[in-house]
Amino acid sequence: MSPPARIGLFGLLGSGNLGNDGSFEAVLGYLRAEHPDAALHVMCGGPEIVTSRYGLETTALNWYRGEYRTASGPLSIAMKALGKLVDVVRTAAWVRRQDVVIVPGMGVLESTLPLRPWGFPYALLLLSASGRLVGTKVALVSVGANVSGHRATRTIIGWAARLAAFRSYRDEPSRDAMREMGVDVTRDHVYPDLAFALPVPSEPAYPGAVGVGVMAYYGGNDDRARADEIYESYVDKMTRFVAKLVADGRQVRLFIGDQADRQVVTEIITELGSPLISAADTSTLDELLRAMSAVETVVATRYHNVLCALKLAKPTLSIGYARKNDVLMTELGLGEFCQSAKEIDFDALIRQFAELESRADELSEILAKRGAEQARLLERQFSELSSAFLPMGVR
Repeated sequence: MSPPARIGLFGLLGSGNLGNDGSFEAVLGYLRAEHPDAALHVMCGGPEIVTSRYGLETTALNWYRGEYRTASGPLSIAMKALGKLVDVVRTAAWVRRQDVVIVPGMGVLESTLPLRPWGFPYALLLLSASGRLVGTKVALVSVGANVSGHRATRTIIGWAARLAAFRSYRDEPSRDAMREMGVDVTRDHVYPDLAFALPVPSEPAYPGAVGVGVMAYYGGNDDRARADEIYESYVDKMTRFVAKLVADGRQVRLFIGDQADRQVVTEIITELGSPLISAADTSTLDELLRAMSAVETVVATRYHNVLCALKLAKPTLSIGYARKNDVLMTELGLGEFCQSAKEIDFDALIRQFAELESRADELSEILAKRGAEQARLLERQFSELSSAFLPMGVR
Protein backbone atom coordinates (compact mmCIF):
# COMPACT_ATOMS: atom_id res chain seq x y z
CA MET A 1 0.00 0.00 0.00
CA SER A 2 1.38 3.41 -0.99
CA PRO A 3 1.90 6.03 1.73
CA PRO A 4 -0.52 8.97 1.70
CA ALA A 5 0.06 11.73 -0.83
CA ARG A 6 2.01 14.70 0.49
CA ILE A 7 0.32 17.92 -0.57
CA GLY A 8 1.79 21.35 0.05
CA LEU A 9 -0.20 24.60 0.03
CA PHE A 10 1.66 27.85 -0.57
CA GLY A 11 0.88 31.56 -0.33
CA LEU A 12 0.41 34.71 1.71
CA LEU A 13 -1.95 32.89 4.06
CA GLY A 14 -2.68 33.83 7.66
CA SER A 15 -1.36 37.31 6.94
CA GLY A 16 -4.60 39.23 7.47
CA ASN A 17 -6.12 39.12 3.98
CA LEU A 18 -9.56 37.51 4.15
CA GLY A 19 -9.70 36.79 0.41
CA ASN A 20 -6.42 34.87 0.40
CA ASP A 21 -7.48 32.78 3.37
CA GLY A 22 -10.91 32.19 1.84
CA SER A 23 -9.36 30.75 -1.33
CA PHE A 24 -7.19 28.54 0.85
CA GLU A 25 -10.24 27.36 2.83
CA ALA A 26 -12.02 26.40 -0.38
CA VAL A 27 -9.12 24.17 -1.49
CA LEU A 28 -8.70 22.81 2.03
CA GLY A 29 -12.37 21.82 2.06
CA TYR A 30 -11.96 20.03 -1.28
CA LEU A 31 -8.84 18.15 -0.13
CA ARG A 32 -10.36 17.07 3.17
CA ALA A 33 -13.51 15.85 1.44
CA GLU A 34 -11.98 14.13 -1.60
CA HIS A 35 -8.50 13.18 -0.33
CA PRO A 36 -8.89 12.79 3.45
CA ASP A 37 -5.76 10.64 3.81
CA ALA A 38 -3.42 13.18 2.24
CA ALA A 39 -0.71 14.67 4.45
CA LEU A 40 -1.05 18.45 4.22
CA HIS A 41 1.66 21.01 4.91
CA VAL A 42 1.48 24.78 4.42
CA MET A 43 4.25 27.27 3.58
CA CYS A 44 2.77 30.65 4.32
CA GLY A 45 3.15 34.20 5.58
CA GLY A 46 1.35 33.65 8.91
CA PRO A 47 2.28 30.13 10.07
CA GLU A 48 1.12 30.60 13.68
CA ILE A 49 -2.37 31.70 12.61
CA VAL A 50 -2.73 28.92 10.02
CA THR A 51 -1.66 26.29 12.55
CA SER A 52 -4.02 27.54 15.28
CA ARG A 53 -6.97 28.08 12.92
CA TYR A 54 -6.74 24.94 10.77
CA GLY A 55 -4.60 22.52 12.78
CA LEU A 56 -2.03 22.08 10.00
CA GLU A 57 1.74 21.80 9.97
CA THR A 58 3.29 25.00 8.67
CA THR A 59 6.57 26.54 7.56
CA ALA A 60 7.21 30.28 7.39
CA LEU A 61 7.30 31.66 3.86
CA ASN A 62 10.43 33.71 4.59
CA TRP A 63 13.43 33.12 6.80
CA TYR A 64 13.58 36.83 7.65
CA ARG A 65 10.31 37.66 9.38
CA GLY A 66 10.64 41.37 8.58
CA GLU A 67 10.55 40.65 4.83
CA TYR A 68 7.40 42.67 4.16
CA ARG A 69 8.32 45.65 6.34
CA THR A 70 10.09 48.62 4.76
CA ALA A 71 13.82 48.42 5.39
CA SER A 72 14.77 51.04 8.01
CA GLY A 73 18.54 50.85 7.97
CA PRO A 74 21.68 48.96 6.86
CA LEU A 75 20.98 46.02 9.22
CA SER A 76 17.47 45.37 7.91
CA ILE A 77 18.70 45.72 4.31
CA ALA A 78 21.46 43.19 5.00
CA MET A 79 19.01 40.81 6.69
CA LYS A 80 16.63 41.02 3.73
CA ALA A 81 19.47 40.26 1.31
CA LEU A 82 20.64 37.32 3.43
CA GLY A 83 17.06 36.08 3.66
CA LYS A 84 16.80 35.93 -0.14
CA LEU A 85 19.72 33.51 -0.23
CA VAL A 86 18.55 31.41 2.71
CA ASP A 87 15.06 31.14 1.20
CA VAL A 88 16.48 29.49 -1.93
CA VAL A 89 17.59 26.51 0.16
CA ARG A 90 14.58 26.55 2.52
CA THR A 91 12.03 26.63 -0.31
CA ALA A 92 13.71 23.87 -2.31
CA ALA A 93 13.94 21.64 0.78
CA TRP A 94 10.25 22.17 1.60
CA VAL A 95 9.11 21.58 -1.98
CA ARG A 96 11.16 18.36 -2.17
CA ARG A 97 9.14 16.93 0.73
CA GLN A 98 5.85 17.36 -1.20
CA ASP A 99 4.36 15.32 -4.06
CA VAL A 100 2.44 18.31 -5.36
CA VAL A 101 2.17 21.95 -4.25
CA ILE A 102 -1.05 23.91 -4.77
CA VAL A 103 -1.14 27.70 -4.85
CA PRO A 104 -4.82 28.28 -3.97
CA GLY A 105 -6.16 31.22 -5.96
CA MET A 106 -5.24 34.75 -4.86
CA GLY A 107 -3.78 37.41 -7.13
CA VAL A 108 -0.36 35.78 -7.10
CA LEU A 109 0.43 36.92 -10.67
CA GLU A 110 -0.91 40.45 -10.15
CA SER A 111 0.73 43.80 -9.45
CA THR A 112 -2.40 45.95 -9.18
CA LEU A 113 -1.44 47.13 -5.68
CA PRO A 114 2.01 48.40 -4.58
CA LEU A 115 4.38 45.45 -4.96
CA ARG A 116 8.14 44.91 -4.87
CA PRO A 117 9.54 42.31 -7.31
CA TRP A 118 11.78 40.81 -4.64
CA GLY A 119 8.86 40.25 -2.26
CA PHE A 120 6.18 37.68 -3.00
CA PRO A 121 6.90 37.42 -6.77
CA TYR A 122 10.42 36.24 -5.88
CA ALA A 123 9.01 33.71 -3.37
CA LEU A 124 6.66 32.36 -6.05
CA LEU A 125 9.53 32.04 -8.51
CA LEU A 126 11.53 30.07 -5.96
CA LEU A 127 8.54 27.74 -5.55
CA SER A 128 8.08 27.07 -9.27
CA ALA A 129 11.82 26.73 -9.95
CA SER A 130 12.23 24.37 -6.99
CA GLY A 131 9.38 22.24 -8.28
CA ARG A 132 11.10 21.86 -11.66
CA LEU A 133 14.43 21.13 -9.97
CA VAL A 134 13.25 18.40 -7.58
CA GLY A 135 10.36 16.95 -9.62
CA THR A 136 7.42 18.24 -7.55
CA LYS A 137 4.47 19.48 -9.59
CA VAL A 138 3.34 23.03 -8.78
CA ALA A 139 -0.28 23.96 -9.55
CA LEU A 140 -1.46 27.58 -9.74
CA VAL A 141 -5.22 27.20 -9.25
CA SER A 142 -7.75 29.93 -10.23
CA VAL A 143 -5.15 32.67 -9.81
CA GLY A 144 -5.40 36.31 -10.82
CA ALA A 145 -2.88 37.95 -13.16
CA ASN A 146 -2.16 41.21 -14.94
CA VAL A 147 0.62 42.67 -17.07
CA SER A 148 3.00 44.54 -14.78
CA GLY A 149 4.45 47.84 -15.94
CA HIS A 150 7.63 47.14 -13.96
CA ARG A 151 10.16 45.15 -15.98
CA ALA A 152 11.69 43.19 -13.09
CA THR A 153 8.29 42.31 -11.65
CA ARG A 154 7.01 41.30 -15.09
CA THR A 155 10.02 39.04 -15.68
CA ILE A 156 9.84 37.32 -12.29
CA ILE A 157 6.08 36.76 -12.46
CA GLY A 158 6.39 35.47 -16.02
CA TRP A 159 8.97 32.86 -15.11
CA ALA A 160 7.10 31.85 -11.95
CA ALA A 161 4.05 31.07 -14.09
CA ARG A 162 6.03 29.47 -16.92
CA LEU A 163 7.72 26.95 -14.61
CA ALA A 164 4.48 25.78 -12.96
CA ALA A 165 3.10 22.39 -14.06
CA PHE A 166 -0.54 23.49 -13.96
CA ARG A 167 -2.14 26.90 -14.38
CA SER A 168 -5.74 28.04 -14.28
CA TYR A 169 -7.05 31.59 -14.00
CA ARG A 170 -10.05 33.18 -12.31
CA ASP A 171 -10.98 35.23 -15.39
CA GLU A 172 -10.17 35.63 -19.09
CA PRO A 173 -8.16 38.89 -18.68
CA SER A 174 -5.79 37.02 -16.35
CA ARG A 175 -5.11 34.37 -18.98
CA ASP A 176 -4.75 37.08 -21.64
CA ALA A 177 -2.23 38.89 -19.42
CA MET A 178 -0.03 35.80 -19.12
CA ARG A 179 -0.22 35.25 -22.88
CA GLU A 180 0.93 38.85 -23.39
CA MET A 181 3.81 38.20 -21.01
CA GLY A 182 5.03 35.33 -23.18
CA VAL A 183 3.56 32.35 -21.29
CA ASP A 184 2.11 29.54 -23.42
CA VAL A 185 -1.50 29.39 -22.17
CA THR A 186 -2.76 26.94 -24.83
CA ARG A 187 -3.52 24.27 -22.21
CA ASP A 188 -4.51 26.66 -19.42
CA HIS A 189 -8.17 26.99 -18.43
CA VAL A 190 -10.32 29.69 -16.86
CA TYR A 191 -12.37 28.77 -13.79
CA PRO A 192 -14.17 30.97 -11.24
CA ASP A 193 -12.53 32.38 -8.13
CA LEU A 194 -12.15 29.63 -5.52
CA ALA A 195 -14.27 31.52 -2.99
CA PHE A 196 -17.36 30.54 -5.00
CA ALA A 197 -16.83 27.00 -3.64
CA LEU A 198 -17.35 28.09 -0.02
CA PRO A 199 -20.68 27.22 1.66
CA VAL A 200 -23.35 29.94 1.74
CA PRO A 201 -24.82 30.88 5.15
CA SER A 202 -28.55 31.55 5.42
CA GLU A 203 -28.85 34.36 7.93
CA PRO A 204 -31.89 36.69 7.83
CA ALA A 205 -31.25 40.20 6.49
CA TYR A 206 -32.18 43.31 8.47
CA PRO A 207 -34.68 45.31 6.37
CA GLY A 208 -33.04 48.26 4.64
CA ALA A 209 -29.55 47.54 6.01
CA VAL A 210 -26.64 48.43 3.72
CA GLY A 211 -23.20 46.83 3.82
CA VAL A 212 -20.23 49.06 2.92
CA GLY A 213 -16.89 47.37 2.33
CA VAL A 214 -13.95 49.74 2.70
CA MET A 215 -10.25 49.51 1.92
CA ALA A 216 -7.06 51.27 2.93
CA TYR A 217 -6.61 52.29 -0.69
CA TYR A 218 -3.51 54.22 -1.78
CA GLY A 219 -3.54 53.51 -5.50
CA GLY A 220 -1.23 51.16 -7.40
CA ASN A 221 2.46 50.77 -8.16
CA ASP A 222 2.51 53.89 -10.34
CA ASP A 223 0.73 56.09 -7.77
CA ARG A 224 3.29 56.13 -4.96
CA ALA A 225 3.92 59.88 -5.34
CA ARG A 226 0.27 60.72 -4.69
CA ALA A 227 -0.68 57.79 -2.48
CA ASP A 228 -1.82 59.94 0.48
CA GLU A 229 -3.92 62.15 -1.78
CA ILE A 230 -5.65 59.10 -3.29
CA TYR A 231 -6.31 57.65 0.15
CA GLU A 232 -7.80 60.87 1.55
CA SER A 233 -10.06 61.34 -1.47
CA TYR A 234 -11.29 57.75 -1.28
CA VAL A 235 -12.02 57.89 2.46
CA ASP A 236 -13.77 61.26 2.08
CA LYS A 237 -16.13 59.95 -0.63
CA MET A 238 -16.89 56.75 1.27
CA THR A 239 -17.56 58.73 4.45
CA ARG A 240 -19.93 61.04 2.56
CA PHE A 241 -21.78 58.04 1.14
CA VAL A 242 -22.20 56.46 4.58
CA ALA A 243 -23.35 59.84 5.93
CA LYS A 244 -26.01 60.00 3.21
CA LEU A 245 -27.30 56.55 4.16
CA VAL A 246 -27.41 57.47 7.83
CA ALA A 247 -29.26 60.73 7.05
CA ASP A 248 -31.89 58.58 5.33
CA GLY A 249 -32.24 56.51 8.51
CA ARG A 250 -30.46 53.43 7.12
CA GLN A 251 -28.52 50.91 9.17
CA VAL A 252 -24.95 50.66 7.84
CA ARG A 253 -22.57 47.75 8.44
CA LEU A 254 -18.90 48.35 7.61
CA PHE A 255 -16.79 45.47 6.28
CA ILE A 256 -13.08 44.94 5.69
CA GLY A 257 -11.16 42.60 3.39
CA ASP A 258 -7.75 42.94 5.07
CA GLN A 259 -6.77 43.85 8.62
CA ALA A 260 -5.14 47.01 7.21
CA ASP A 261 -8.63 48.29 6.33
CA ARG A 262 -9.60 48.70 9.99
CA GLN A 263 -8.09 52.19 9.98
CA VAL A 264 -10.71 53.31 7.43
CA VAL A 265 -13.53 51.82 9.53
CA THR A 266 -12.24 53.73 12.56
CA GLU A 267 -12.04 57.01 10.62
CA ILE A 268 -15.62 56.72 9.33
CA ILE A 269 -17.11 55.80 12.69
CA THR A 270 -15.16 58.54 14.47
CA GLU A 271 -16.13 61.16 11.87
CA LEU A 272 -19.86 60.37 11.85
CA GLY A 273 -20.46 59.07 15.37
CA SER A 274 -23.86 57.59 14.55
CA PRO A 275 -25.51 54.66 16.37
CA LEU A 276 -26.77 53.50 12.97
CA ILE A 277 -23.20 52.54 11.96
CA SER A 278 -21.60 49.30 13.13
CA ALA A 279 -18.45 47.42 12.13
CA ALA A 280 -18.44 43.69 11.42
CA ASP A 281 -15.71 41.91 13.40
CA THR A 282 -14.42 39.40 10.85
CA SER A 283 -11.12 37.59 10.44
CA THR A 284 -12.13 34.89 7.91
CA LEU A 285 -14.13 34.88 4.69
CA ASP A 286 -16.69 32.58 6.31
CA GLU A 287 -17.24 35.16 9.06
CA LEU A 288 -17.51 37.87 6.41
CA LEU A 289 -20.14 35.87 4.53
CA ARG A 290 -22.20 35.43 7.69
CA ALA A 291 -21.96 39.10 8.63
CA MET A 292 -22.75 40.23 5.09
CA SER A 293 -25.82 38.00 4.89
CA ALA A 294 -27.49 40.31 7.44
CA VAL A 295 -27.63 43.28 5.01
CA GLU A 296 -29.82 43.73 1.93
CA THR A 297 -27.45 45.58 -0.44
CA VAL A 298 -23.68 46.02 -0.61
CA VAL A 299 -21.28 48.70 -1.82
CA ALA A 300 -17.67 47.49 -1.63
CA THR A 301 -14.10 47.97 -2.84
CA ARG A 302 -12.08 44.86 -1.98
CA TYR A 303 -12.40 42.18 -4.64
CA HIS A 304 -13.45 39.49 -2.19
CA ASN A 305 -15.93 41.80 -0.44
CA VAL A 306 -17.58 42.22 -3.84
CA LEU A 307 -17.36 38.48 -4.53
CA CYS A 308 -18.95 37.56 -1.19
CA ALA A 309 -21.84 39.93 -1.81
CA LEU A 310 -22.40 38.48 -5.29
CA LYS A 311 -22.16 34.92 -3.94
CA LEU A 312 -24.89 35.82 -1.42
CA ALA A 313 -27.00 37.19 -4.32
CA LYS A 314 -26.97 40.67 -2.77
CA PRO A 315 -27.49 43.59 -5.18
CA THR A 316 -23.94 44.95 -5.28
CA LEU A 317 -22.12 48.11 -6.36
CA SER A 318 -18.37 47.80 -6.90
CA ILE A 319 -16.00 50.70 -6.24
CA GLY A 320 -13.05 48.78 -7.59
CA TYR A 321 -9.30 49.27 -7.54
CA ALA A 322 -8.52 46.92 -10.46
CA ARG A 323 -10.03 45.59 -13.65
CA LYS A 324 -10.78 42.27 -11.95
CA ASN A 325 -13.63 43.92 -10.03
CA ASP A 326 -15.31 45.06 -13.25
CA VAL A 327 -14.77 41.68 -14.92
CA LEU A 328 -16.34 39.85 -11.98
CA MET A 329 -19.31 42.21 -11.86
CA THR A 330 -19.90 41.88 -15.61
CA GLU A 331 -19.66 38.10 -15.47
CA LEU A 332 -22.29 37.97 -12.73
CA GLY A 333 -24.60 40.39 -14.58
CA LEU A 334 -23.98 43.68 -12.74
CA GLY A 335 -21.45 45.35 -15.03
CA GLU A 336 -23.34 48.66 -15.04
CA PHE A 337 -22.87 49.07 -11.28
CA CYS A 338 -19.13 49.79 -11.20
CA GLN A 339 -16.90 52.73 -10.33
CA SER A 340 -13.19 53.33 -9.87
CA ALA A 341 -11.88 53.73 -6.32
CA LYS A 342 -9.28 56.17 -7.61
CA GLU A 343 -11.86 58.58 -9.07
CA ILE A 344 -15.23 58.15 -7.38
CA ASP A 345 -18.04 60.16 -8.97
CA PHE A 346 -20.14 60.82 -5.87
CA ASP A 347 -23.29 62.02 -7.67
CA ALA A 348 -23.18 59.03 -10.01
CA LEU A 349 -22.68 56.77 -6.99
CA ILE A 350 -25.92 58.02 -5.45
CA ARG A 351 -27.79 57.47 -8.73
CA GLN A 352 -26.34 54.00 -9.22
CA PHE A 353 -27.23 52.97 -5.69
CA ALA A 354 -30.82 54.16 -6.12
CA GLU A 355 -31.16 52.11 -9.30
CA LEU A 356 -29.52 49.12 -7.65
CA GLU A 357 -32.13 49.10 -4.90
CA SER A 358 -35.03 49.70 -7.28
CA ARG A 359 -34.05 46.57 -9.23
CA ALA A 360 -33.11 44.47 -6.20
CA ASP A 361 -35.44 41.50 -6.86
CA GLU A 362 -34.44 41.22 -10.52
CA LEU A 363 -30.72 41.42 -9.76
CA SER A 364 -30.87 38.94 -6.87
CA GLU A 365 -32.48 36.36 -9.15
CA ILE A 366 -29.75 36.83 -11.78
CA LEU A 367 -27.03 36.51 -9.15
CA ALA A 368 -28.48 33.33 -7.66
CA LYS A 369 -28.46 31.59 -11.06
CA ARG A 370 -24.99 32.74 -12.10
CA GLY A 371 -23.50 32.03 -8.66
CA ALA A 372 -24.71 28.43 -8.81
CA GLU A 373 -23.00 28.04 -12.18
CA GLN A 374 -19.71 29.33 -10.72
CA ALA A 375 -19.86 26.64 -8.02
CA ARG A 376 -20.49 23.92 -10.63
CA LEU A 377 -17.49 25.04 -12.68
CA LEU A 378 -15.25 24.83 -9.60
CA GLU A 379 -16.41 21.25 -8.98
CA ARG A 380 -15.22 20.48 -12.49
CA GLN A 381 -11.82 22.02 -11.76
CA PHE A 382 -11.43 20.04 -8.54
CA SER A 383 -12.18 16.86 -10.50
CA GLU A 384 -9.53 17.86 -13.03
CA LEU A 385 -6.98 18.39 -10.25
CA SER A 386 -7.77 15.03 -8.70
CA SER A 387 -7.39 13.17 -11.99
CA ALA A 388 -4.18 15.01 -12.90
CA PHE A 389 -2.34 14.92 -9.56
CA LEU A 390 -4.22 13.00 -6.86
CA PRO A 391 -4.00 10.39 -5.63
CA MET A 392 -0.50 9.69 -6.77
CA GLY A 393 2.33 7.51 -5.55
CA VAL A 394 5.33 9.00 -3.80
CA ARG A 395 8.07 9.94 -6.27
